[in-house]
Amino acid sequence: MNDTLVTIVGNVATNVEYRDTATGGVARFRFAATARRWDRERSVWTDGRTSFYTVSAWRQLGANLAASVAVGEPLVVYGRLRVREEPEGRDGRRRTFVDIDAVAVGHDLTRGTAAFRRGGKPARTREHAQEPEESLDLVPS
Repeated sequence: MNDTLVTIVGNVATNVEYRDTATGGVARFRFAATARRWDRERSVWTDGRTSFYTVSAWRQLGANLAASVAVGEPLVVYGRLRVREEPEGRDGRRRTFVDIDAVAVGHDLTRGTAAFRRGGKPARTREHAQEPEESLDLVPS
């Protein structure tokens, strides 16, 4: 497998859109990463160009992402890089798109805190968690 794997730190640029598919669902959103550089002459940090990516997350990762992420939040995205070109549009120029098929996504904890909640199977209801009434009798008769 010769996939190009990347790790990108940036911010969520659009709402996460989730839709169910035959293979278990997919979440998609736009992700913005802005390079910052130290300007020695002025002794300040300056922003460089912003790069935008379309991130796709499949199955459980997609469902968890849709339930956990909002616009503007800082993330670290790790996944397979895909570059595609589309033919000339109305303006006569070819357009290049950069997509990431996410393998893992998390909040950037250098910029804030997060509270993790384990996902997976739905929580058991109280009535399913209890034993039958006859086994609840702790005092011998």
